[in-house]
Amino acid sequence: MKDILSEIVERRKKDIEKNGLEFGFDIPKTRARKLHPFLEKKGVILEVKRASPSKGDIAPNLDSAQTAKSYAQAGAAAISCLTETNYFKGTLQDLMNVCQAVDDFEKESGRTGPAVLRKDFLLSADEVEIAYRAGADAVLLIARILSEETMVSMAKKCSFLGMTALVELRTDEDCEKLEKTVAAAGKENIVCGVNSRDLKDFSIDLLTPCMMLSKIRRIMGENARVIFESGVRTPSSASFVGSLGFSGLLLGEAAAKNMKLRKDFVDSFTQAEETPNARFWRKFTEKRLLEGKKPLVKICGLTNRDDAKKACELGADILGFIFWEKSPRKVSAPVVREMKDFPAIKAGVIVDPDLPESKEAIELVKNGFLDVLQVHTMDGARKFLSDRELSALPHYCAVNLSGSDDAKNLDELFDMGEPRVLVDAQAKGKIGGTGTMLSEELVALAQKKYRLWLAGGLNEANVAEAAEKFLPELIDTASGVEESPGKKDYKKMTEFFAALGK
Repeated sequence: MKDILSEIVERRKKDIEKNGLEFGFDIPKTRARKLHPFLEKKGVILEVKRASPSKGDIAPNLDSAQTAKSYAQAGAAAISCLTETNYFKGTLQDLMNVCQAVDDFEKESGRTGPAVLRKDFLLSADEVEIAYRAGADAVLLIARILSEETMVSMAKKCSFLGMTALVELRTDEDCEKLEKTVAAAGKENIVCGVNSRDLKDFSIDLLTPCMMLSKIRRIMGENARVIFESGVRTPSSASFVGSLGFSGLLLGEAAAKNMKLRKDFVDSFTQAEETPNARFWRKFTEKRLLEGKKPLVKICGLTNRDDAKKACELGADILGFIFWEKSPRKVSAPVVREMKDFPAIKAGVIVDPDLPESKEAIELVKNGFLDVLQVHTMDGARKFLSDRELSALPHYCAVNLSGSDDAKNLDELFDMGEPRVLVDAQAKGKIGGTGTMLSEELVALAQKKYRLWLAGGLNEANVAEAAEKFLPELIDTASGVEESPGKKDYKKMTEFFAALGK
């Protein structure tokens, strides 16, 4: 797969060699405007962005000054300005225009304007100084493209000038560079950011920033300012990110394209409070860090304590209990209460949140007997997520795919801020335990965009091949390890786990 980040950097080096670090623009010899503090309290960074490698043109006719002024009026804590030309169609002139627009906003409103971030693929301390002279209050330092020595020199330059370095991290190697940078340059002028979009292939994972939170705080302290970058497309998604404990949210495409929603994005993030759902996903990310690369396993359709106990002994990560009267694997609350001490995550599968059996599962979550709800079917998910009280509970959604059109449901759920969605096969009159496998084309379609949670017809004979081919984060099986609906076959279960090397 083409490494887009490396391509951008190599092309940029050639442009610098040809045009110099100022790229032909008339940058002031000295800075003319005051420095603004960068993200001292929880807030949203809205981005001046015309295009991207993943989306192409986003807002090609965008006026950088007018856009910046509208962002300031919407309550942005900071404005990010893209100055990379080849792929994002930004320039250093845009940066100067944005800074002037912020100054004009301050004069007209009498209010303090947002800080301005130069967002680019900067490669040297000299570029930091150019950003400073152009008016920027902060610069982006992408750890992945910088050597430790270069990152230290750039951070020191920021500190000397009074600017903020927004250090973008995604890997353990990046964190090692951060640790050395903090030791050499101090932490006062450093804010950390984690991009949910992998700049290598531009895939998105809303939980990647969450996985990095604890690592960053071990280096920077519990009060570290950490920004969630990219991947948020709706106010509800911004609210989810806000509930996870991030100091800031950087919005690019969504802010540039949706003028009427800019204030909604800001309010949704800044007003979001921690929820049980946020606590569940933070805990889940810690589990993934410990588990490593092997897929998690969910054994679903459990109806009795013995089967659930055996699943735990074999290494099940999630136990699934179905609360739907039409299922041959339906279970009742008293049975689930017997398993509160089991170490695996316990998921209650519901279809329509208004059904009596669904309400039973919801109460089990509220009282700590179940850890999470699996909301099956798109209709059920929409109803569940539209209820603010319900959506605050630990949950994930599951959808049945029968064709490429159904993939739109995945996009809808991820756009709403759902970090994981289980994909299952479609079978008439059934929502799970169909014994039917998804086509390779549909699985590949889901895998290409998102971290894959896979169900549908998986058994001891085919699970190893599926795991190797599609690299799912989670594998779900019900009928594939049964001797009859609701009764597990221990031999099949044992072979299923053995096939995965668990």
